[in-house]
Amino acid sequence: MALLILLLLLFSPICVFSQTVQESGSGLVRPSQQLSLTCTVSGFELTSYYMHWIRQAPGKGLEWIGVIYTTGGTAYTDSLKSRITITRDTSKKQVYLQMTNMQTADTGVYYCARASHYNKLMRRLYNILYLHKGKYKTTRFINKC
Repeated sequence: MALLILLLLLFSPICVFSQTVQESGSGLVRPSQQLSLTCTVSGFELTSYYMHWIRQAPGKGLEWIGVIYTTGGTAYTDSLKSRITITRDTSKKQVYLQMTNMQTADTGVYYCARASHYNKLMRRLYNILYLHKGKYKTTRFINKC
């Protein structure tokens, strides 16, 4: 157990408060038009963190739209996957959301959000713990800054 705690301390991400995420794009889109949003980041690399798009309709809770992984692969919510595309340009430090055939039901505030952990470190920690499978009880570990 002491080894597990030591590993968590050694590989725990450090919070850096100079990291920013800023969305920009169309303020108003008419029905059947396309929405194009840009998320510009600073203080970290897009190849190290998952970037999510989330939206909130008026008077409702947050709804996950999709994610672009460190590898550039993507995953989308089933209800929107035929209409959305998430891409990125790592050299510009930008993540893009495009949504086609906008409907009044798509009205809301759209957010981009960075995953709260550094994926390379988490992968490394997972590999270390996996090698000791059966010796230690592993739990889900998320560092929230």
